[in-house]
Amino acid sequence: MNLLVRAGRPTRGEQTRGGGLAARLREPRQVVFLALIGLVAAGWALVALDGGQFLTTQSVVGIQQRSAALGIVAIGQTLAILAGSLDLSVTYLISLASLVAAEIMAGQDGNIGPAVAAVLAISSLVGLVNGLVITRLHVHAFIATLGVALIIKGIVDHLYDGPAGKVPESFQLLGYARAGPIPVSAMLWAGVAVAAWFLLSRTRLGYRIYAVGGDEEVARLSGIRTARVIVITHVLCSLCAGIAGLLLAARLGAGAPTVGTDGGYDLESIAAVVLGGTALAGGRGGVAGTVGGVLLLAVLDSLFNQLEINSFVKDVVRGVVIVLAVAVYARRGNRRPA
Repeated sequence: MNLLVRAGRPTRGEQTRGGGLAARLREPRQVVFLALIGLVAAGWALVALDGGQFLTTQSVVGIQQRSAALGIVAIGQTLAILAGSLDLSVTYLISLASLVAAEIMAGQDGNIGPAVAAVLAISSLVGLVNGLVITRLHVHAFIATLGVALIIKGIVDHLYDGPAGKVPESFQLLGYARAGPIPVSAMLWAGVAVAAWFLLSRTRLGYRIYAVGGDEEVARLSGIRTARVIVITHVLCSLCAGIAGLLLAARLGAGAPTVGTDGGYDLESIAAVVLGGTALAGGRGGVAGTVGGVLLLAVLDSLFNQLEINSFVKDVVRGVVIVLAVAVYARRGNRRPA
């Protein structure tokens, strides 16, 4: 059990050692939310100087709606990365999920239930394949999930030339309805995030995910079935991608073969996870930081749109922010006492 604790999350004593406000503010999770607050303040000032208003009800709702799909994918990506893996197939899986859902829902009675079930089943199968290729064939996660992504891309390109199917209006409420200033899509994202947080912090599987990501060999010697843990995290990651595909189908009213690639959900989700302080090597991080990372990217996009900054500058600034965040986290990690 001692090996499991050392390989997984830090103990309560380790979390509070040298505690106090200053120590807490040095943690990546706190850093990303402080950066988010600073960005909101800077955005408010810049937009005000430009003669506009940054934090209007419309802009706040827009930020929530734009971040929902990315947030759901990033939560799944967090689980995979915490276990020392990652998933590059989510982009094409999102597109496939939207197409499958829209085509099944195109029936006269909507077929919402069967469509959702089919998407979740296909997503689970993709995650299972990813996990088994990594654990049984010993292929690196980057190559394994990239290969599966190309297989899904080939299937989508062969079967679809453009948008397909039709989503009933009742299901489109998932993408556009809101309760006051809170969209239903944001509630869905919050539900997925809370479920993932509960899994990581309150279940035996959560401790095992941290242990495998921290040191797979130590976790194996502690009696953990490491291969099973990695497969489960990939299944959960793919399920999150399938849910995001359902959400995007609801927003578009149909399935689209490029909805995943247009959003760049593979690299964007990894970027959000990294911004949130989760180590790419696995074993350290969590859902709260990922939520902050997604919101940071969404607020940055909203600011760029309101200031009408061209896409080239957007990509450069986002890239600089991500590189700086990783550099800061790496330096702080190297300074930690053993």
